[in-house]
Amino acid sequence: MFLWIFLALLAVAGAVVLWWWVRRRKIAHYYQLPIPVAWASLLSRRVTLYDRMPMALKARLVGHIRYFLDDKVFIGCDGFVVTDEVRLTIAGNACLLVLGRKGRPFPGFRTIVIYPDAFVAPEVVHDGWVVTESNSVRLGESWHRGPVVLSWRDVVERGAEGNVILHEFAHKLDEENTGMDGLPVLREASHYRDWAAVLSREYERFCHRVQRGEPTLIDPYGAESAAEFFAVISELFFQRPEVMAQEHAALYRQLSRLYRLDPAGWS
Repeated sequence: MFLWIFLALLAVAGAVVLWWWVRRRKIAHYYQLPIPVAWASLLSRRVTLYDRMPMALKARLVGHIRYFLDDKVFIGCDGFVVTDEVRLTIAGNACLLVLGRKGRPFPGFRTIVIYPDAFVAPEVVHDGWVVTESNSVRLGESWHRGPVVLSWRDVVERGAEGNVILHEFAHKLDEENTGMDGLPVLREASHYRDWAAVLSREYERFCHRVQRGEPTLIDPYGAESAAEFFAVISELFFQRPEVMAQEHAALYRQLSRLYRLDPAGWS
C-alpha cells in the first residue's frame, strides 16, 4: 500500500517537474525568436518610442509581448471584436512599463476587457457616513487585483493627449505594493526615502498650479490623487521623455530608476 502511495506521489512530482521544465523552455524561447516583420510595422505605428529603442530593447520588448499574449485573456464587450492588432497594441504598450524587468509581465491579473468606445461604470463615493452611488463615463479602468478595462477608440485616437494603456497599466504596477496609492514596489529599500521626498514635493507643487489654473506639462487629471499622479507622470515619461527630463528632472530620475530605462537618451 505504502509503495503504491509513494509511486503515485513520485509520478505527480515528476509531472510537476516536467511541466515546469517545459514551461521554462517555452518562456526562454519567447526571447530567442526574431522580431516578426508584421509585428515591427505595427509596433512602429502603435507603440510609443518603439522606433527609437536600441535593438536589444526591441528584442526584449517582443519577448515580453509574447509572454504577455500567452498569459492574458482579452475580452471584447458591446460587440467589439478583439483582433491580433488589438492584442499586439495593448501588449506592446503595457510591456513598455516592464521592459526593464525580467519574469512574467504583470503577474497579478489575467483579464483585459475592451470596449469599442468610452464606457459607463458604477462609481461609489464614501463621505463619512454618506455613500453616494452614480455612473460615470470612463476611457479606461484598472480594478484592484482584477481586470484592466479599455476604450479602444481612446487607445487609438488620444495621441499626444495621453496613453490610456500606459495609464491603466501603471495603476497595475502601483497596486503591486499595498494598494493604489502612488507608491509602486521599488528595487531597493533605500530608494523609498528619495521617492517619497521627491514625489510628495512635486505632487504638492503640481496640485497648487492646477488649483491656480496654471498650465502644466503634466496632465491636470493627476491632481485627483497620488495614484493618478503616478499614472500620468508614467505616461509623460514614455511619451515625452526629453521634455520631462528638462522640466521635471527630479521626477524623471525617480521614474528612470523605477523603470530601469532612460528613454530621453534614446535616439
